[in-house]
Amino acid sequence: MEIERRWRVRSWPSGTPAAVLTMEQGYFSTRPAIRIRAEAFSGGGTRYVLCFKGRGGLCREEIELELDAERYRRLQGMLEHPMICKEQRRYPLPGGLTLEVNQVDRDRESGFFYAEVEFSDVQAARAWMPPEPLRAYLADEVTGQPGQSMAAYWERTRSSLL
Repeated sequence: MEIERRWRVRSWPSGTPAAVLTMEQGYFSTRPAIRIRAEAFSGGGTRYVLCFKGRGGLCREEIELELDAERYRRLQGMLEHPMICKEQRRYPLPGGLTLEVNQVDRDRESGFFYAEVEFSDVQAARAWMPPEPLRAYLADEVTGQPGQSMAAYWERTRSSLL
């Protein structure tokens, strides 16, 4: 189960991230979302994942299966559109939470930034308030709003390439 809140943001926040990742992801289906993703961690190591995501806003079913590099490459070869490119920076928050800020398709006109925080339960997610230094930065919450998922972005930006 994935429980997360999401915000549209305009840039990276101030401060030094605890981790930086570069990612690429592509979709086989958007309803339900079935995607592959490579997550390369700065300083070494790449994780390959096949992910299934159910419908929902704040809370939705998510199943991730680890892939080896060869299976990932074979699946990637089956995609009909270019992968989405992302850079993700992770910032520690009070209470053991993490702010994940993503820059999507930096080199495309459609590129944008968004931020997410994942929670252990729905009650904690609903009760959470950003710490004061981040309140203005996280002013545009889009949790659960139609068209704000990465699958919806894939549809908007890749379907016209057929």
